[in-house]
Amino acid sequence: MTIEWLYADTPVREDDVRDAGKTLGVVFPEDYVECAAKNNGADVEPYLFDVGNTTKSFGTLLMYDEDDSEYIIKIFHDYKDTLPKGLIPFAFDPAGNLICFDYEARTENPIIVFWEHEGAGEKEVLISHEGLTEEEAEKVARENVFYVADTFTDFLNKLHD
Repeated sequence: MTIEWLYADTPVREDDVRDAGKTLGVVFPEDYVECAAKNNGADVEPYLFDVGNTTKSFGTLLMYDEDDSEYIIKIFHDYKDTLPKGLIPFAFDPAGNLICFDYEARTENPIIVFWEHEGAGEKEVLISHEGLTEEEAEKVARENVFYVADTFTDFLNKLHD
């Protein structure tokens, strides 16, 4: 199936994407770097993908414009208190959930996961108010993480109508 990127913002340099990854403490996969640089902030068609037995929607790629509200580094910092360790968002779904790279088990070639924001609590609150240890809070945070694909390219290949 052919993928079409729609409504992209001004393309950025691949080095801008790589530099953002370095700022976030990761190395983005090259297939993603090439795609994100060309399709900065774009929507995609087809946009549906499966998470287990549930169909989800791809919203938009995050941006590489520091002044944009969907700037990838800003989004990471907005969500970092609730995101499990190792998750780096690269896209939204229309409901505000995040599609992420998961570097927890693989620091190179991270898997793609879907992070559901509903019911996700800040880890500090889980520790201070619920009496959980940091490890227990991290385990609770991971309950909202669902496997999607082994690679970014695999993820794009799973998009359907």
